[in-house]
Order: sequence, then C-alpha cells, then structure tokens
Amino acid sequence: MSKKQEPTGTHRDTEALLAVLDAADQMPDARLLRARSYELLSPVPGSTVVDVGCGAGRAVAELTERGVHAVGVDPDAWMLAAARERWQASEFREARAEELPFADASVRGYRADKVFHVLREPGRAVAEARRVLCPGGRIVLVGQDWDAVMVDSDDAALTRTIVHARADLLGAPRAGRQYRNLLLDGGFQDVTVEAHTSVFTDPAMLPLLTRLAEPACTSGAVERERADTWLAEQRRRAEAGRLLIAIPFFVAAASA
Repeated sequence: MSKKQEPTGTHRDTEALLAVLDAADQMPDARLLRARSYELLSPVPGSTVVDVGCGAGRAVAELTERGVHAVGVDPDAWMLAAARERWQASEFREARAEELPFADASVRGYRADKVFHVLREPGRAVAEARRVLCPGGRIVLVGQDWDAVMVDSDDAALTRTIVHARADLLGAPRAGRQYRNLLLDGGFQDVTVEAHTSVFTDPAMLPLLTRLAEPACTSGAVERERADTWLAEQRRRAEAGRLLIAIPFFVAAASA
C-alpha cells in the first residue's frame, strides 16, 4: 500500500493507487491506526503539524478537525490535485520528505504514514524532521513491514517469493522495524514503538495483491504464468469469501 514519495507517475497510475488507498483507508483497522497516530502526535490546538507523504489528504483533514494547522506534503502532483479537490479548506504543498518547505523549528508535529519504505535514505528524512520540529515537538512514523506481508494461499512458497521479490524493489522495505533506531540515531528522545497487525478480507483489497504480483513478475522473480495462477486463486478466494491478507504495521513516536 505504498502511496508516497514515489516518483510522479501517470494520471492512470495515480488513479489506480488512489483506489487501493481509499479501500484500505475505509477499513476499521486503518481508521483505528490513524486515530492512534493522532493520539501519539499529541496535537496542540493552533499549532502547525505536517503530514509528510500526505497522498490524497485524508489525515490532513482529520488533523484539521482536531484544531491544528495541518499541512500536507507530497511529491506527487497528481495526488496533491486529488487532495486539493477533496479537501478544499486544507493546505497542501509539493515537496519530498528530504527537503521540507518549512523553516527550522517551525512545526509542532510531524507525521509520516506509509512513507519511509520507499525512501533510499530514510535517515535523511529523519534529519529533516528533526530540523523542522521545534523543541519538544512530536514525530510519529507509521508503516508496514513489506517483508512480512501475509497472504493465505495454496502455494506458500510462491507467496513468499512474490512478497520478498516485491519488497526487494523498494528503497527500505524493512523501515518499519528500523524506526526505533532511526529515531534514536536522529537525536530524538522518549522513543516508543508499537506493532499492530491489520487483517483484510474484503475483495476490495484484491488490487493490493496485483500490486504485489506484477512488480515481482516484471522483475523476473516470478514467471508470468505462475503470477497469473496465483492471482486467479486469490480472486476465487475473494468470490468465496475466503480472502485473507495480514499486514504488520509499526508505529513509532518520539519527542524532539
């Protein structure tokens, strides 16, 4: 469910990704995870909070409802256009996690959800977060561990191959399990880490499996016929109400 910091693609690619994100965001586990991230952020009314890799802007709108000045940042112009259309009262800026458009010590809260796994150098983003946060400001990182995605399947070996092949194409597929050390290395204090597992059984999540299998096939790790067979099995499972995807998420929080 990668949504952020990827190079800007075509409008069609963004629309397809947006459909996957919308389906995932509506799941009860996803809503609870967002709420937990806001709680850990400890937003101070009237202060500025940046949501890095904001995608279509849902978290920005929800944070605004909590009384803060929330600003969404994302490098994808198409995604930002969708965010601005959906949440016209919110503020969005085009920028990358490594180069934020904020002055030193100018924001009270920093949130990045499903972002760091696509960064080649997550440490640079942490350093940038440390730069823009004021003393005592809060940082919250949320993200899945792509090496540990679980999919119920008749072919466990093939499923492992697909999952690991997709993970290997990302910048930092295991960034979630590294959050604690990244924050400690970045000079943050009072670092805490939680693990949450989201379980998806809705057929609306089938596009996520396509987004796992297709890159694995394109990279040559899996033959096209085997990938098609795997996806066909998952479609049958969805039709029979037997689909199951489980994704572990790490949630780390700290103070500047």
